[in-house]
Amino acid sequence: MGQQEQVATSLAGVVSEEISASLVAVDEELARRYPGDPGTRQPVHTVYVPGDVFDAGTIRAWGDQALAALDEHAPDAASFAKVLGISDELAAPVYDRVRAKLRREPIEDLRVDFEDGYGPRPDAEEDADAARAARLIAEAFRNGTAAPYMGIRMKCMEAAVRDRGIRTTDVFLTTLMQHGGLPDGLVLTLPKVTYPEQVTAFVRLLSAFEKAHGLPEGRLGFEIQIETSQSILAADGTAAVARMIDAAQGRATGLHYGTFDYSACVGVSAAYQASDHPAADHAKAVMQVAAAGTGVRVSDGSTNVLPVGSTGHVHEAWRLHYGLTRRALARAYYQGWDMHPGHMPTRYAAVYAFYREGLEQAAGRLAAYVAKTEGDVMDEPATAKALSGYLLRGLDCGALDNAEVARLTGLTRADLDAFASPRRGSLTVTAP
Repeated sequence: MGQQEQVATSLAGVVSEEISASLVAVDEELARRYPGDPGTRQPVHTVYVPGDVFDAGTIRAWGDQALAALDEHAPDAASFAKVLGISDELAAPVYDRVRAKLRREPIEDLRVDFEDGYGPRPDAEEDADAARAARLIAEAFRNGTAAPYMGIRMKCMEAAVRDRGIRTTDVFLTTLMQHGGLPDGLVLTLPKVTYPEQVTAFVRLLSAFEKAHGLPEGRLGFEIQIETSQSILAADGTAAVARMIDAAQGRATGLHYGTFDYSACVGVSAAYQASDHPAADHAKAVMQVAAAGTGVRVSDGSTNVLPVGSTGHVHEAWRLHYGLTRRALARAYYQGWDMHPGHMPTRYAAVYAFYREGLEQAAGRLAAYVAKTEGDVMDEPATAKALSGYLLRGLDCGALDNAEVARLTGLTRADLDAFASPRRGSLTVTAP
């Protein structure tokens, strides 16, 4: 038996107690501001449909149009893979999963648009469209035909349209309450936010609605759309987007980058307005850092190059969209906008290829971490968290199956949830 090491200290226990007491406020502030990932599913995209166009068949119609585009322009796995540069190994798994997704769940997040995609209308017309959207969304959630997330984008808090935006929000939410209450997948998007005070005003609106209907404080969250340079860099030189998150008082769920409004705001000419422009990269990097650890997700913008017309043009647009989506995923922007049904085949192809390409490496690294074995990479707890999050995102969208992830990692879905975030609960995912 070896001699037990004698351990000596120099400081009295009261020193540690005093230090801890001095940091109580900081501990509380850290917990409040940076609660970590919310542990919920993040959709891979958001689809915007004008308020006067949206109807009960919109989601199925988008899926059918996307499938028709595949039938016409890439009728088999080999032709689709050739257009996008997908490897032979992944061609069939990706293509089959894309088609299955478009049949089963073509849209993951749908926003009925009452802002730019809708424009100014007579008050009676917008009132009627807002009420109709709420009724149709309530019915969709009730009968199982809803996208996982649905809601509206109202007009912004700028003076010219403020009253109209407030009224549309009120009409929409009130009608939802009249038709069964607020669905769990409800999402609201506040556009063209320039000052944190506009976020504060929207919080006040939602709080007043909650009180009027006896709802819990904070029941209504919302996304903040970043479309102006002032939302990134305020007049005093601070990062305004960070102050907006704080102004939301825990209600902010996402930051959505508006490609074309933001590009125009900083003077980018129309021909160069794109989500991979350096101005876009700068804005999204600031958004990403501001949101890190807060539980607020960042979404990329869109492309306005539509895959329509001749097969040659469709293929060109598909390659552009696929490349932009893959680029965003590599930069940890796991969500984007899709403006046309023809974008959905390449949205899902890019997402599925991204997760399937990295499946074995991510699963192997996580399994080795759990087993405490050494390979050519030494991973830390933060990396294990990222690896679990990667696999969970792949499961949520249908790129991966529970069975194959369990086989490669030896872990259950609940195990992955625990690694990824203490706030995560067990989620049921339907395999394609």
